[in-house]
Amino acid sequence: MWRSPIKRLDMYMLRNFLGLFVLTLVICVFILLMQFVWLHVRDLVGKGVELSVLAEFFVYAVASVVPLALPLAVLLASLITFGNLGEQVELTAMKAAGISLFRIMRPLVVAILMICLGAFYFSNSILPVSQVKLWTLIFSLRQKSPELDIPEGEFYDGIVRHKDAKRAMLYDLMIYDYSKGFRDATVMVADSGKIVFTDDKKYLVLHLYSGESFENIDRKQQRATGTTKNIPYRRETYAEKKLLIDFDSDLNRMDESILADQHVSKNTRQLIHSIDSVHSLSVEKGAEQSRQMIDSRYLGRERHSVDDTEQILQSNERKRAEAESRGENWLARYNPDSLFASLTTSEKERVLKVAMERANSQKDQIDYNAIVLDDYQRYIRRHEVELHRKFTLAFACLIFFFIGAPLGAIIRKGGLGTPVIISVVMFIIYYIIDNTGYKMAREALWPCWAGMWLSSFVLLPIGIFLTYKAATDSALFNPEAWAKLLEPIKKKMHLQDS
Repeated sequence: MWRSPIKRLDMYMLRNFLGLFVLTLVICVFILLMQFVWLHVRDLVGKGVELSVLAEFFVYAVASVVPLALPLAVLLASLITFGNLGEQVELTAMKAAGISLFRIMRPLVVAILMICLGAFYFSNSILPVSQVKLWTLIFSLRQKSPELDIPEGEFYDGIVRHKDAKRAMLYDLMIYDYSKGFRDATVMVADSGKIVFTDDKKYLVLHLYSGESFENIDRKQQRATGTTKNIPYRRETYAEKKLLIDFDSDLNRMDESILADQHVSKNTRQLIHSIDSVHSLSVEKGAEQSRQMIDSRYLGRERHSVDDTEQILQSNERKRAEAESRGENWLARYNPDSLFASLTTSEKERVLKVAMERANSQKDQIDYNAIVLDDYQRYIRRHEVELHRKFTLAFACLIFFFIGAPLGAIIRKGGLGTPVIISVVMFIIYYIIDNTGYKMAREALWPCWAGMWLSSFVLLPIGIFLTYKAATDSALFNPEAWAKLLEPIKKKMHLQDS
């Protein structure tokens, strides 16, 4: 008779853990989502954005915070699961029945490995697409015209004394137009008015009723029109006046291709290809710069061909022989210091000026070459950081499970009290370490792999230690055990005092 390899214990552990995992994941995503929205609230408020656009923004934002919420959800769910088992004495009963902690954790380890694979797939395939769409939408929202909201009784390129929201009417208007400059300002007053959109939503039509307009006439305009009489302003009285104002209220989406070469839009294969390509370009560019410095101007000297070099050497050898035949010191005659000392004051100034110009020119060229190469290196570092991040976030889920599960078995406290506090503290530690490593890698202070895997290097030994202590039933957080351990030290201090 065929028997299922999944035991009742495995199903029981999976049912408890997966339910808590889904719940904690939703909570963590919601918290991180609120933080993300708060950072971009200025891009959303006051733009008159439609609900469909807001829904699209929240969907892409949720996708962007999922990789960070997964490790925290795994930590919190594993802590609560094993804390509940310890608090309800179920964990003790299982161990009394001869079931080891590793056997209890086995189905959850398989589940966590599946979650890690899912996290990597999400970061590699889904996240790049959602990041491109999210940031394209954010850039589009930033360029969108704000929603029209004219305040009442405040200066807003003019003054509106009263508003009637039901009739969409404005009363006692005073409008200032400085589009032609301050000296050619136009002031309009009206008894009432209203604003309507054109059918294509590209323009505003301002209807003014029973008003006057006053326009300054600049002296340049007077000379252009041939007017010699001093006319301070032009006055116009109207019963109705229409003004067309450019106002695009539509959301003009930017092309997603602007982020095609950014590291956030690429998967692992594309990142590796970009890193290799740009690294080859960087090496080629560096070699080209070296050849240019040597071939064109090296320390202010022209480089000669092989034939010219042989002729120069022969000429120098002939001059040396002639100098020695006359009993002169060849080195002293052609010593740079001696040659410089033999010049007049004006010649020295001219030589120093030329030397400084050549040195500054060479320095500027070297600085420019360094900037070009540094751009390549920054591009490579950003892509290497993103490449390692796709693996570190998935591996963090596994590490946090081996921290949360044994820690819950040791403290034996379930619910949302102690586990939440411990999870928040551990996640803050992880975030600080991970962010520090990220900045070190981004600024090229550390290698990219060292900076991005720093949090894993620190937390993995902690997870191994806690798992060992939980498997050996160590009273790691038992106050009585710590008091017993410190008792010899207290006795020794008491004897010294006496």
